[in-house]
Amino acid sequence: MQISRLFAALGLSLAVCSVTFAQAINYPVSRVSLVTHSSPGGGTDVFLRDFSKQLSTVMKTSFAVENIRGGSGATAVAAVAKGAPDGSIFYGTTPTYIQTTLLSKPPVGYDGLDPMLIVFLDPELIYTRADSPHKTLADVIAFAKANPGKSRWGASNPASLERIAMERLSRAAGVKVPIVSHDGGADQMIGVLNGTYDLGIGEMQELQGQLEAGKIRLLATLSETRLQGLPQLPTAKEQGFNVVVRKFRGLASPKGVPDNIAKAWEDAARKVLELPAYKAEYTRENLTPMVLGREAARKFTTEFAAETVTSFKELGLLK
Repeated sequence: MQISRLFAALGLSLAVCSVTFAQAINYPVSRVSLVTHSSPGGGTDVFLRDFSKQLSTVMKTSFAVENIRGGSGATAVAAVAKGAPDGSIFYGTTPTYIQTTLLSKPPVGYDGLDPMLIVFLDPELIYTRADSPHKTLADVIAFAKANPGKSRWGASNPASLERIAMERLSRAAGVKVPIVSHDGGADQMIGVLNGTYDLGIGEMQELQGQLEAGKIRLLATLSETRLQGLPQLPTAKEQGFNVVVRKFRGLASPKGVPDNIAKAWEDAARKVLELPAYKAEYTRENLTPMVLGREAARKFTTEFAAETVTSFKELGLLK
């Protein structure tokens, strides 16, 4: 009788273990590369490093961020597209990889990757150096109008959302200003700090350090409404310049990654965004969480690309 009970208990224990192991997600690789075209210190670079630091504790996998420069992101996209579809390599997505494809038509475009995850919406901020004589966005515009050829604005790479936003701002303000592109936000920042540019554009993640050090001054947000974390900062729209842009941050994979890996990332992202320390961090950086798994990310990307085509045609960048 006691032996029967022992075997019954043992069977129940094995059954429980089987269920537990069936529910557990064992990630198939021990090291994951997260690739970005952004320079070290740029917005995507910072996002991937902060995000992966949290993911490593949830997914029990090590992560490495790789900065692959060149081609306004096309080189990095091509490198990831050639990677193995085993969950070992991903590209940090922003609107840039869509815009580069539409404007530059590289051999491997955004559609050469498979959107796997959208994590955040990231507001764009307009800034100048702290000791600039321009105290408001209107001051910068007035200076540019009164001094043709003397004002220069900085932006990220030629096909980036930031570059397009600056072009839209110049049109909305009715002023012609040279907009100088870079391979990342960190390079642009140098130009603003040394006075080469009157304006720069970026996300809070890449501006935070210089802002806290008192080196730069924020002039506007390009969001629809004021940011919860920066209620004192007016939108460009409030200041008379009808420019609103939205930037997303996510991940894309080589094509052919199995569903269970995509699901593992979605589950991990949701857990990470609930971690108190990380929530405090991304709230401070004014990031808006928006977790979309693979199917939703694919739909979102397709719709975003269609909207971008429309915007480019309006700006005369596409026929």
